Amino acid sequence: MAKLVRIYPENPNEKEILKIVEVLKNGGVIIYPSDTVYALGCDITNYKAMERVAKIKNIKLEKNTFSIVCNDLSHLSDYVKPIDTSTFKILKRAFPGPYTFVLPAINNMPKAFKKRKTVGIRVPDNSITRRIIELLGNPLVSSSIYDEDEVIEYTTDPELIHEKWDDIVDVVIDGGYGDNVASTVIDLSEGEPIVLREGKGSLDIL
Repeated sequence: MAKLVRIYPENPNEKEILKIVEVLKNGGVIIYPSDTVYALGCDITNYKAMERVAKIKNIKLEKNTFSIVCNDLSHLSDYVKPIDTSTFKILKRAFPGPYTFVLPAINNMPKAFKKRKTVGIRVPDNSITRRIIELLGNPLVSSSIYDEDEVIEYTTDPELIHEKWDDIVDVVIDGGYGDNVASTVIDLSEGEPIVLREGKGSLDIL
């Protein structure tokens, strides 16, 4: 059964965050808040945890479209090929914020990303998630959780999320009500920005 952990974004409880970090280090899968919708996450360095996320999403791991969620841009070169100055300036303007940027992946990506030529990068404006990643020392692999409701695409109430995912994940973080609008997705892999999905993030940063 998943543990429901209440953490206040204004003043994240360090002890609770360290417990979540330990769960991730041991291969756990969590549901966490962001500056957009709630998402599934695990440690990017843990292949078995990524297999769990893929199974939950009912996809083959080698065909994943997971994003990489970082606490800042310091991990960028670990997953993304060198980018030009104009692209970096866009990232600096946008992050932290409700964006996913598709960038060219390096050749020696983690095993689960080997077939990916591009990768989505997120730095959410959420103090809980960024502190978890900072203490973990690695980015999270992430995938938004969807609602089966025909009207509401994303569940915003963490208690309802916990009720639904109780037997599937290890921890659900209650960081308050989530948004029901996903991140804006922008492809920068070829240099010129291509908007793949308009979401919460403004296009004024381009």
